[in-house]
Amino acid sequence: MFASISALQPHLLSLLRIVSSLVLFSFGTQKILHFPAAERVPEAGSLPWIAGLFELILGFLVLIGFQTRIAAFILSGVMAFAYFISHAPRSFYPAQNGGVAAILFCFLFLYFVAAGAGPFSVDAWMKRKGGQAVAA
Repeated sequence: MFASISALQPHLLSLLRIVSSLVLFSFGTQKILHFPAAERVPEAGSLPWIAGLFELILGFLVLIGFQTRIAAFILSGVMAFAYFISHAPRSFYPAQNGGVAAILFCFLFLYFVAAGAGPFSVDAWMKRKGGQAVAA
């Protein structure tokens, strides 16, 4: 039973990468593109705005699976900084300081550094195309 479920692992890795980066990307669109509209939008050049640029640009790269390991490594660090700069000073407990998402994103993206993008990604497509070019 578990062997058949294990066969889905690469596909579920791609799905996890797509869904988690889409959520992070939406934070970037909200901060930078003001979509969807938010009550508070960070001032251009502020630390939250710069974080929004990372979320927008690198979040998109991880979403499509291009240069995933590098983009995910940077995003993992950005989320760690976000937690320790913005959330941790409020309270020790993530449920009280609002930092649950930052912690989860930090470790999700750290996982993508090690696991890669999975089969549904630009990285995998480029690898397949490169392998065919070498074989031809």
